[in-house]
Amino acid sequence: MGREQVRSRARRLISVANELLAMAHEMELNEGELQIDREAITIPKDSHVWAEVARTAYRDRRRRLDIFADATLFGEPAWDILLDLFIAAKERKRLPVTSACIGAAVPATTALRWLTVLEDKGLIVREADATDARRVFVRLSSDGYEKMVAYFSNIAGDLQSEEDIVKRSLRIAH
Repeated sequence: MGREQVRSRARRLISVANELLAMAHEMELNEGELQIDREAITIPKDSHVWAEVARTAYRDRRRRLDIFADATLFGEPAWDILLDLFIAAKERKRLPVTSACIGAAVPATTALRWLTVLEDKGLIVREADATDARRVFVRLSSDGYEKMVAYFSNIAGDLQSEEDIVKRSLRIAH
């Protein structure tokens, strides 16, 4: 991992930590009347928290595969592709189709088939590389991005107690 990549990751973690500290401080101020519901946890769409949540989900899928050692049990290439593209969007990176196929952890033909399905559903967009006609990039469509944020927001809305928030926050930070 290069020096700049380490700095970038450190900045993201500091940003996440600051958001979590702000949430903890707000909870501390409202200690007597703490009622957490779906509306109480509002993290902006552009927050780096969502990228960390997506990374955690992606790593969890890989861990599960490593432990069970059977890819046929948990094959979800569409979800892996969406996670990969969401993380790329949060990092403001362009992802070539070949990288999206690798991230799906399935044979290239299977990944390409799923890219077509996701494109047909309006969740992703393919874009030709203006400088290299051999390369095509893929990204989440605005609808795909909104749905990913809605999904992760919904997960955050499931947190019912201060303990849940702390546990989830610690998982996100790792």
